[in-house]
Amino acid sequence: MTAAPGTVYLLDDDPGMLKALTRLLKAEGFAVQGFTSAKTFIDSYRRENASCLVLDVAMPEIDGLALQQRLTHAGLLMPIVFLTGHGDIPMSVQAIKAGAVDFLTKPVEDSAILNAVRTALQRAVEQRDSIAESAMLRQRYSRLTPRERDVMDHVVAGQLNKQIAADLGTGEQTIKVHRGRVMEKMGVQSLADLVRAAERLGLGKRNPLQS
Repeated sequence: MTAAPGTVYLLDDDPGMLKALTRLLKAEGFAVQGFTSAKTFIDSYRRENASCLVLDVAMPEIDGLALQQRLTHAGLLMPIVFLTGHGDIPMSVQAIKAGAVDFLTKPVEDSAILNAVRTALQRAVEQRDSIAESAMLRQRYSRLTPRERDVMDHVVAGQLNKQIAADLGTGEQTIKVHRGRVMEKMGVQSLADLVRAAERLGLGKRNPLQS
């Protein structure tokens, strides 16, 4: 059996439930780490390339929703699948709005938990890739000269070379050269790609490299 990417963290204060979930997920090829205490989970957790958390709502030390908030505030955007024995609609809505992948009521069907975990790990992979892409774009953007950044701002705003030249008080041929260097340094092949890169960087709203 091919192992699923990433790690599934389980947090449930019921040892029997934890054991059953661990057995189920491992049988499907998932890497699993189980905890009965929120503190031991927090102390043991290490950032993974892709990981998710299956979290019981009714934990004794800190309830699942509060832990979700703590992880978010700490910048740990780990996809979470909630499990509860007595959940209600407002609670599930709160969890989903805060970014949870699913909110399942015990006893939970094997197929439901497996589908939720697969969805959560897929989201984790997408988050990892998105973070990596944004970091790469920031690195490329940092290599632009101040004038090249000015040119990029005008280009993604839809201005023609002659308009940019007039605004920046230089020649059109000079703008063409700067524009070519911007495209090369940003690693893009088309204007559409450059616009998407600018959107990812938040240009036009806030310079991502300035505080």
